Amino acid sequence: MIVWIIFLATIILFLALDLGIFNKTPHIITSKEAGIWTAVWVTLSFAFSGVVNWLYSNHYIANPTGIQPSVATLKYITGYLIELSLSIDNIFIIAVIFAAFKISQKYQHRVLFWGILGAIIFRGLMIFFGVILINKFSWMTYLFGGFLLLTAFKMLFKKEESDFEPKESLVYRIIGKVIPISSHTEKKHFFIKINNITHATPLFVALLVIEVMDMLFALDSVPAILAITSDPFLVFSSNIFAILGLRSMYFFLANMLGKFSHLEYSLIAILTFVGVKMLIVDYYKFPEWLSLSFIAFTLIIGIIVSIVRKNSDIK
Repeated sequence: MIVWIIFLATIILFLALDLGIFNKTPHIITSKEAGIWTAVWVTLSFAFSGVVNWLYSNHYIANPTGIQPSVATLKYITGYLIELSLSIDNIFIIAVIFAAFKISQKYQHRVLFWGILGAIIFRGLMIFFGVILINKFSWMTYLFGGFLLLTAFKMLFKKEESDFEPKESLVYRIIGKVIPISSHTEKKHFFIKINNITHATPLFVALLVIEVMDMLFALDSVPAILAITSDPFLVFSSNIFAILGLRSMYFFLANMLGKFSHLEYSLIAILTFVGVKMLIVDYYKFPEWLSLSFIAFTLIIGIIVSIVRKNSDIK
């Protein structure tokens, strides 16, 4: 419990410093600034693997199940890479939502900050209940594995998608029935008064749409990481670090998304791998180093192929 309290307190401190000091004044996040913060979060995420190793070396602190420290470290890194890779699709959707609601670049960080805060809470609940289900009902492992394979199958054979229209989504229509929606943004405010009537600004609507889309993506990502481990702390910490780095990664990659058009096939391969891993868990368990190597290799290949194809198209 002490470990959980310290970890959550540290995350809250990071978020408080983010909004209260580093991004107190709304401003456009440059590619250089986003690149620096992306590097910081990735470095912190991998550095935390050392903390995991230390924690799981001390059975009385955080390792009641007796997982080997080296195994726990590999599980954490593997889970982090899975969550990070599955976040790429989130970046595409966020870009579409901001464009649809004409959210100024100056205020996008504020929306993402509160969106990720909500995502942390929701992911925490999903992980909590997911771990309980897997530990209580062993057959849930097969259900999650089958779901991941179905998701990978749909991604592979889906037809060319029509553009996602946030203003035509169900959540937008529901918001409009609950509270009037303003067509213009008033600085950084989520709500404004018009003729003494409270209206939601496009910032608030974009925030809620992003939250709902994250919930949908979590249906894939949470079962995927539960295929690696059902240890609550490893699942939650790797998930949270991936989410915390999502904001800076969005601003860093938003203008380069077209360069990674083939990365989707890497995600399909990863989902298929973890799905199969869950389905055959009672018959064969992949070594942790093999899972980590496969996921890292698949991501690297997807990035290289995307860049090479993009450069050849330009020529």
